[in-house]
Amino acid sequence: RALMGRYEDFAAVTAAALDHVADRLGLVLDAAARARLLDAWRSLEPYPEVAEALGALASRPLAVLSNGAPGMLEAALAAAGLRDRFTHVLSVDAVRTYKPAPAVYALAEQAFALPRERLLFVSANPWDAAGAAAFGLPTARLNRAGVPGERLGAEPALVVGDLAELARLLS
Repeated sequence: RALMGRYEDFAAVTAAALDHVADRLGLVLDAAARARLLDAWRSLEPYPEVAEALGALASRPLAVLSNGAPGMLEAALAAAGLRDRFTHVLSVDAVRTYKPAPAVYALAEQAFALPRERLLFVSANPWDAAGAAAFGLPTARLNRAGVPGERLGAEPALVVGDLAELARLLS
């Protein structure tokens, strides 16, 4: 969709993906089951160390930069009890394309009014960290599973096992 110039927000893309998988598997989802599955994005449980690690980083302004739709992001952060930890919640909706497009990573520069070299982008997704690094953001990758990164030619500056480790290294 991004390369075709046919942006749809993440909620619509998620619904289309769910419908495709159901069709592919020959499943019939009634409206209630479909709604429950789609609503699951709004109440994801954070990893156990996240709240404490974000607390340890509280002296720094923090942001979420996500492919998610604004409503989904706000609902998920509120449900996880983490919304107040973030100065900014940035969605690709603002630029109507998806990561790893450079315009998405530029949202962080704009929100903080800082040059990219003064920011740290953190992601658990190797492709996302590579996109941010290619844009020129210093990056850290959360590698909970200890798996190799993708070979995309832009490596993170730092790889950590979880957010607690990152908070310890940054303090």
